[in-house]
Amino acid sequence: MAYRVLIAQFMHETNTFSKLVTTLDDYRKRWLIEGEAMVPRFTGTKNEIGGYIDATKKYGWQPVWAGAANATPSGKLTKETWETIRDMIVNAARKAGKLDGICLSLHGAMVTETEDDAEGALLELLRSVVGPDVPIATTLDLHANATVRMASNANALVSYRTYPHIDGYERAVQAAALVQQAMEGKKAPRCLLVQPAMLEGAEHGRTTQPGLMLDLLAKADSFETEPGIDVVSIQAGFTWADIPYTGPSIAVSHEPGAEARAKAIAAELIDEIWRRREEGAKSYYRPIADGIAAAKAGVGKKGPLVIADGTDNPGGGGYNDTTPVLKALMDAGIENVAFGTIYDPGTVQQATKAGVGAEIEVSLGGHTDPAMGAPIKARAVVKMLSDGSFKNDGPMNAGVETSMGPTAVLRIGGIDVVTISNRIQTIDLQVFLSQGIDPTAKSVLVVKSVQHYRAAYAPIAREIVLVDSGGICSPDISRLKFTRLRRPIWPLDGINEPYAGLRPA
Repeated sequence: MAYRVLIAQFMHETNTFSKLVTTLDDYRKRWLIEGEAMVPRFTGTKNEIGGYIDATKKYGWQPVWAGAANATPSGKLTKETWETIRDMIVNAARKAGKLDGICLSLHGAMVTETEDDAEGALLELLRSVVGPDVPIATTLDLHANATVRMASNANALVSYRTYPHIDGYERAVQAAALVQQAMEGKKAPRCLLVQPAMLEGAEHGRTTQPGLMLDLLAKADSFETEPGIDVVSIQAGFTWADIPYTGPSIAVSHEPGAEARAKAIAAELIDEIWRRREEGAKSYYRPIADGIAAAKAGVGKKGPLVIADGTDNPGGGGYNDTTPVLKALMDAGIENVAFGTIYDPGTVQQATKAGVGAEIEVSLGGHTDPAMGAPIKARAVVKMLSDGSFKNDGPMNAGVETSMGPTAVLRIGGIDVVTISNRIQTIDLQVFLSQGIDPTAKSVLVVKSVQHYRAAYAPIAREIVLVDSGGICSPDISRLKFTRLRRPIWPLDGINEPYAGLRPA
């Protein structure tokens, strides 16, 4: 029997402290694909949709391709954007007739102008279409602000287990396998979710060094071998969202009769997060001056120093155009630098009009919020112009097409600045290679990223320095003006147990 399974993606990590809004055009810049057109785009890729495509072949499903939508993190989705993409997916489910299952790729931290819990709202609508017995599984980002509403309307929330997120494909394969077993009557999973009174504390999900998150994941792996326990997911949460659901959580999908054990598992993991909360909230950021000192000390050494401008991380909603790191490098006279990237469409247009080889006066970056670094006034040589397109070939999202939009490489002193028209996080070496820059030949690389860059850049780096440039993704939560969080909450309030003011599941 060929099971009919709806497959869709709707991704966004929303930084509610951003002054920007997210529009349909922002989705089109990354991807907004309706129906079966998503298949050729993602066949052979190592993201979630690539995993679901392979699952349809493995299980012989009759897929209903609803569409795929993904935008660079930024501010709240406009009402039009939310409703357009939501309706694309829900209407596909309504028009499909009888469905046997649903496989989704969601983020878990999407906020719109009208919905604090967008994924929960979408899952609730899909559940109303297909009824209570059709299995629904979704992948989630490890930084999901997961909710009871999501868990109540899905049979499984299957979150990434890596940060950098290099296991989207594997998590989709896991979700698809559970849906297959449920359709065959071999499984009957139900999902519960427990969230403590914590804003942060799960080490922001870091999995590149020993610590709390890796210890939690090892326990989750062990729990999943127990009878009746299908999936144990740990969401570290996304701090930069001023909504009632922000913070870490545990989701456990379990079989009938195993609910008590599922609750005990969730409680054990929450207790460890709470017990080690100070460790889990530790910041690894350093002042920009430390990055400059490392650059000076490394002159002539093999391999590049990687300076990660984490607080202007576009992957967390950063504006991608703050300038303090660039200014510090210029003031220090550091040379043989590649800077990836500065979002400045106006300067790209200026460079394009002038042409390769031209010398132009630029006012670079700092346009979104000059309080986070004024535009850089300088003379720049246009070294290269391109459409900014490439395919990722590193460990994260391998094979996925990426567009920086019209792009100009500008040389300012000894610094090559990759200047772009679409905000993107620097997660792949192709950000530089596609623009004629060999990153391994540079003394210093600057990347706008907080953690994902490590998958591709750590293997070539002689040293890594993560700096705080004062952007909106600052780890200093005292800079964030929360007004809508559930309270009391750690670390903002003086509480001494993880369920203060809450009723655990």
